[in-house]
Amino acid sequence: MHLQNKLNELKIEIAKGVIGQEEMVNSILIGLLTSGHILLEGVPGLAKTTTVKAVSQALNLDFKRIQFTPDLLPSDIIGAQIFDMKTNEFKIKKGPIFTNLLLADEINRAPAKVQSALLEVMQERQVTIAEKTFKVDSPFLVLATQNPIEQEGAYTLPEAQLDRFMFKIVVSYNTKEQEYEIAKKVTMNSFETINKVLDKETLEELKKAVKDIHIDKDLEEYIIDIIDASRNPKDYALDDLVDIIHFGASPRATIDMFKAVKANAYLRGNDYVSPIDIAIVVKNVLRHRIILTYEAMAKEINVDDVIQKILEKIAIP
Repeated sequence: MHLQNKLNELKIEIAKGVIGQEEMVNSILIGLLTSGHILLEGVPGLAKTTTVKAVSQALNLDFKRIQFTPDLLPSDIIGAQIFDMKTNEFKIKKGPIFTNLLLADEINRAPAKVQSALLEVMQERQVTIAEKTFKVDSPFLVLATQNPIEQEGAYTLPEAQLDRFMFKIVVSYNTKEQEYEIAKKVTMNSFETINKVLDKETLEELKKAVKDIHIDKDLEEYIIDIIDASRNPKDYALDDLVDIIHFGASPRATIDMFKAVKANAYLRGNDYVSPIDIAIVVKNVLRHRIILTYEAMAKEINVDDVIQKILEKIAIP
C-alpha cells in the first residue's frame, strides 16, 4: 500500500506541470516500471517534452534532451574519443546519452547513422566508444518524439529501431476545457513547482512489485493468440487481413505485452491482470510493429483498424 501511495503522489506531482494527457503520462510510468522505451507521436505543442521534464523532476532523475537534426552525428549523442594535448593521451568524452531519461526530440529528423547509434544503448543498455564499452546507469529510458506531418528533412525510422520501443503513443489534442486552463496558467505563469516524491531506490521497489503481479495462463495464451493472429491471420478466420498485413508483430511485442499488462494492472491498483489491462495497452504495443501492405495504404486502412479486427475475432477468456 505504501508503494501504491507513492505512485499516486507521483501522478499528482506530474499533473502540476501537465494538464490532461493521462494516456501519455500513464504510458511513461509503465515504461519506467518495466524499463521500456516510449515513442510519442503528435503534432508540435501537445506537451510531449513538458511531460517528460515533469516526470524527471518528480523522480529526481538525471534528464537530458537532444534535438535531432539532419546534420547530427553519432558522436553528438554517444560521445567520442578526443586527444588531450596537455597529457598527450586520448580520452573518452561521454555524450548526453549517459543519463536516466533521454528525450530524443523529433527523432525522425536524424539520418540512419544516428538512428543506429541509439540501437545498442536501447537494447543492451551499453555504449561503445572507440574500443571501450560503458554501461549506462539504471534506470535508463529513451522517450522519443516525432511529428507525423513533417516531410522536409525527415526520415522514416527503421523497423529494427521501432521494434525497440515498447509503446508508440499517438498524442492527441487536449479538450477545450483543458486548453483554456493551459492558456490561463501559461499566460499567468501559475504552474506549481513539481516536488521530488520518488527516488531510484523506491522506483526499483515498484519494479519488483510489478513483476509479482499475477496473470492467469488463459490471459497469457490470449496475448499469444493476438500476436500470432497478426502473423497468421488465415488461421484465425481473418481472411480479409491476409492481403493487408505484410509483416506481423515480432517476439519483442509478446515480451512487452506481458510486461505492460502487469504494469498497467499495478497502476490501476490491482494485484492481478484482467482483460481490461490487455485492451488498454494492446494498440500501443502493436501499432508500430505490424507492417501493412501497399494495398492497405491504398485503401487507407490503418494499423489500429487491423488490431481492432483481430481483437473482435479472438474470444476473450
